[in-house]
Amino acid sequence: MAKILSQDEIDALLTTVSSGNATPNEESFEDDKLRSILSYDFKHPNRVSKDQIRTLENMHDNFAGHYGSTLSAIMRTIVDVDLVSVDQITYSEFIMSLVTPSCTYTFSATPLEAVCLVDFNPTLTFSFVDRMFGGNGKILETERELTGIERSVMTRLANKLYIDLEQAWENIVRIQVENKSFETNPQFIQVVPPGETVVVVSFQIKLFQSTGLLTICYPYVSLEPIITKLSAQNWIDATKKKNLESDRQINRYNINAVTAEISAQLLTTNIRMREFLQLQVNDIIPSDTKINEDISVYVNHRKKFIARPGLSGKKRAIQVINHFEEEKLEVEN
Repeated sequence: MAKILSQDEIDALLTTVSSGNATPNEESFEDDKLRSILSYDFKHPNRVSKDQIRTLENMHDNFAGHYGSTLSAIMRTIVDVDLVSVDQITYSEFIMSLVTPSCTYTFSATPLEAVCLVDFNPTLTFSFVDRMFGGNGKILETERELTGIERSVMTRLANKLYIDLEQAWENIVRIQVENKSFETNPQFIQVVPPGETVVVVSFQIKLFQSTGLLTICYPYVSLEPIITKLSAQNWIDATKKKNLESDRQINRYNINAVTAEISAQLLTTNIRMREFLQLQVNDIIPSDTKINEDISVYVNHRKKFIARPGLSGKKRAIQVINHFEEEKLEVEN
């Protein structure tokens, strides 16, 4: 029921409003303390949810492990690749964060629609080049563009990255990565408008004493068609399905390598020991098995199939018609 104000309360309220000296209510202070205020920037909306960001983190964390193993094999030394962060910022902010001259590649990842980017930090780039040409991966403080030979070395590492990236995305969607271009000035790379939201995945790579950043940029327009698949439940289900398929292939490979002895038993009979000892050439042993009856097929001396004898061309053969099911003996308690 609504509270009805008395005339004295109405006069006091009008006096307070006219004087402008309103006494703050204690309850309003308590409400302000309990109320949590979150800032929201309408220029930089979070178009990717936390659950989807977490899925991208898990996926690229697996990628970091695979790419670290790939780089270790190429460099012939231990290379650590660690996932640093997965952020969503504007494309202009991402371009401004890159160093000039840079080692930046653009690539397409079908069915992702937009062009994506991968950038190697200059410190990391020259450490890789130094190691590939027999050095110890020392830090080179230099600001210059890559030569043709150095560029071919980094292109090889980028192609290896594309292979590992395809494997990392396999649990969500099968992508086909294709290299598009190589740029040394990030300002010339305009794959999306400056205000477009992009998802930036940063990795820290450590080679000997040198440490550098590897950055992969996905425009939101490229993730939009498959954004609903970037959920934790889909990631778990796809991982389980992949493990089952992997186990199935391993079992098939192991079975194919097994050799087994197969024999077909055409007939059986029972004779006495005295008759067996008196057997001579041209003696005839009668059998209870009829010519039109099925025979048993043994695999490693265990009965597995039911078959029929016959001919295949000019060769004797058997035709498997059924599996043999062993009778289960019930043990009475």
